[in-house]
Amino acid sequence: MNANKGRPDRRRAARELALQALYQIHMSGASAVDVQAEFLVDQDFKNADKRMFGQLLRGVAAQIASLDMMIAQYLDRKLSDLDPIELNVLRMGAFELSDSVTVPYRVVINECIELGKVFGSTDGHKYVNSILDKIALDHRLVEITAKQKASAS
Repeated sequence: MNANKGRPDRRRAARELALQALYQIHMSGASAVDVQAEFLVDQDFKNADKRMFGQLLRGVAAQIASLDMMIAQYLDRKLSDLDPIELNVLRMGAFELSDSVTVPYRVVINECIELGKVFGSTDGHKYVNSILDKIALDHRLVEITAKQKASAS
């Protein structure tokens, strides 16, 4: 049996749950530890990567201030004017782009676009895409350049 079978779906489910948990933290002001504990009790993790969920939730929650600073430099509006869903999708994407180099940048961006389509406002995913593309250029330039060179050959 292939050990990676179903892995992308489990990762997508983990990202969806992490986004929901981050949204709950954003709206309620609860701690990441409390929200994680609540989610582990109340949510079905049968089809989700529980470890990835925890890493995303705790990682983003611990770095909100630095992630917000990273995101804010690319915005055409105030951070506070962003929809809470798009803001948290951007935080997750910025976190993965800067801290999780084992996940290809295109995967991170595509997963965030999909989250934006499912949970965000109409066309919010397009804004997410444009901001994460800029963050990727700063944090994954070596990977992007290598991908472009490989495509040109």
